[in-house]
Amino acid sequence: MVDQENLRTMVTAPTPPGTDQRAEALGPVVVIGAGLVGASVGCALTRAGATVHLRDRRRSHALVAAGIGAGTVTPPAAREVKLVVVAVPPDAVPEVVERALKHYRHAVVTDVASVKTPVVEALRARELNLDRYVGSHPMAGSQYSGPLTATPQLFVDRRWVIADGTGTPDAVSTVESLVAVCGARLIHLSPADHDRAVAEVSHVPQIMSSLTAARLRDVPSGDLLLAGQGVRDVTRVAGSDPVLWGQIITANHEQIAAQLRRVRDDLDRMLEAIQAQEPAGVGEVIAEGQQGVAALPGKHGRSTTNLDTVVVEIPDAPGALARLFADIQAQGVNIEDLSIEHDIAKPAGYLSVAVGADRAADLRAAMSSAGWGLRS
Repeated sequence: MVDQENLRTMVTAPTPPGTDQRAEALGPVVVIGAGLVGASVGCALTRAGATVHLRDRRRSHALVAAGIGAGTVTPPAAREVKLVVVAVPPDAVPEVVERALKHYRHAVVTDVASVKTPVVEALRARELNLDRYVGSHPMAGSQYSGPLTATPQLFVDRRWVIADGTGTPDAVSTVESLVAVCGARLIHLSPADHDRAVAEVSHVPQIMSSLTAARLRDVPSGDLLLAGQGVRDVTRVAGSDPVLWGQIITANHEQIAAQLRRVRDDLDRMLEAIQAQEPAGVGEVIAEGQQGVAALPGKHGRSTTNLDTVVVEIPDAPGALARLFADIQAQGVNIEDLSIEHDIAKPAGYLSVAVGADRAADLRAAMSSAGWGLRS
């Protein structure tokens, strides 16, 4: 758990296009690395009015990012650059940060690597002055990569960590402005607290998803026809870039290894209960999973324990989804969350809507009366 006494949070509202004077004050900005995150930073800053220059070892990536509105590939005057955002693979971060600090001598330099302690240690080993360096990490992304997947909305209402311990107050303030302009919610953590937290909520879940998906390689194709939304949910992030994740996981190996040992203990308990044919033992592990799900904050940080899910069958036809939403709206029910599962055997899908538990029964009755099929 993150030490709440050492955590400071600043909530920022999404930045409307072209209205934030902080964006202009940040520029010129150089973004090094025009993949999903780097190009999305460029898009968000450009939309808000900042001047952004893109660099990438693959010039084609920078050109594509520029083409979708992330900035320009025109090199800026180094002395004029005020902020450098390093968005390169983890293994390259220390070297690129060092070069940026030396080349852009008046700029604050931040990186968006998903592991912070190794970066800080590597930079200190190089005996650099870190007054202008502030490590950070936006908790945003997807299983996709490359500039074509970038969007200025990627960071809106997502957490963005600033790793404390380096940078002058002015340098930290500059990166806080970057976070605010991108519409993210700021959290300050020590590098160690950050690395432990991301191991718990990001890195180990990625490994578990990949391990589950890997077992599907040996499943007969006929058996895969039985796969429902559950296995798709569990394996969604298994499509992530293996090279990138290889670097992330090895960089955070100590924290991840500690978590995986606990997973191994739970797996051993489950195996022992299964082999002994003890339903109570199996149920104990499953119940602990329920408790973990309940611990996750829901929308606006609220608990999800007071929600219920209503699943409605939708025909694969034009206007069906709009008509369903209209019928739900007519009941005055607020949709807290939703997902869609596609039926591979017939032209239909299933919309799962999470609503307040006190409204679920009424919504089911109303949907049934309106002619919608319900799924238990």
